[in-house]
Amino acid sequence: MKQLIVRELNLEGKDPMTIDDESPLFGEGLGLDSLDALQLAMSIEESFGVRVPEGDEARPIFRSVAALADYIAGALVPAAAAPGRAS
Repeated sequence: MKQLIVRELNLEGKDPMTIDDESPLFGEGLGLDSLDALQLAMSIEESFGVRVPEGDEARPIFRSVAALADYIAGALVPAAAAPGRAS
C-alpha cells in the first residue's frame, strides 16, 4: 500500500518504509490533498478492483495507511468468498 501511495502520487524522496501505518494521510501526516485522494482512489480501484466511496463516506477510509489497507482487505474478503469461487 505504501509503495502504491508513493508511486502513484509521485512523492519523490519519500521512502515507503518510513511511512507510519497510523499517521494521517492528510494534513500534518503525508500532507495529501483532495486531488491526491481522488488519484489514490482511482489507483486502488484499478489495482485491487475495489470501489472506493466518495465524500464523507471516504473520510474514515483515508484516515491512515492502516485504515486504507483494512478497507481494501475487507472489500476483497467478500469477493473471494462469493459463491462459485474456489477457496
